[in-house]
Amino acid sequence: MTGHRYVFVGGLHRSGTSLVARMIASLPQVSAIENAPVPENEGVYLQGAIPHTARDGAPMQFATDPAQHHIEGSRYDNLETRLRIEADWAPYFTDAPWRVEKSPVNLTRMRLYQQLFPTAQFVVVMRHPEAVAAAAAKWVDQTGAAMIDHWLEAHDIVARDLSYLHSVMVLRYEDLVVDPQRAQNRLAAFLQVPETGLREPVQDGNQRYAGRLTMTQEQADRARRWGYATGMITRPNPLYVRHALRAVREATATCPPSYDTGVSV
Repeated sequence: MTGHRYVFVGGLHRSGTSLVARMIASLPQVSAIENAPVPENEGVYLQGAIPHTARDGAPMQFATDPAQHHIEGSRYDNLETRLRIEADWAPYFTDAPWRVEKSPVNLTRMRLYQQLFPTAQFVVVMRHPEAVAAAAAKWVDQTGAAMIDHWLEAHDIVARDLSYLHSVMVLRYEDLVVDPQRAQNRLAAFLQVPETGLREPVQDGNQRYAGRLTMTQEQADRARRWGYATGMITRPNPLYVRHALRAVREATATCPPSYDTGVSV
């Protein structure tokens, strides 16, 4: 048995996964990949167990690619894969009870990682589809409508995968920027580690994309399940959290709001 557990952070590109990973890394008893010779310190580039090329994990493409949806019983669900990942990542982590690893493609690997690392927990980061599509437009040659459709289809897959996971929470970017301290306290409660103050200011990046893309009525109807509406509107939505311990579920979901949010807009 290893002396550490993993918390995997995943989400579509430009959803806020890096921000959430840094917030988790700032918590006590958590180690993170730092100063690695790869983009955004993402562990997916540091391991050789599961091939990762320019065609794997492409923005606004990977999450609906069946070949990138790794689940229990797949060809990588074996001890060899686990041991190779552990060996490849080990030099980049320090000795701590928790290891946080962030790669967007974790969004479609949660079920496999749960098999490989049974005590792992997962944080899905979600952001308004209009904002994600507008932010990713500089990287991909797709229409705004196609990118929003990708967002919707990807999160339909996520919704189905969530029911297979023992320990997972869905954190919306919009809730995080409204009250970042509360979001960090929720992450601490989810991992059962002490709370701590914020280490960096948090800005609401959605404002720069307001009005660039607009969902159709049909798209908005599909996005409603996550609390998103046309025109970059985000409606209140209960925090989705699953954990084997009821006390952890309740503590994570009911963290009180912070009255000094620290938001810088």
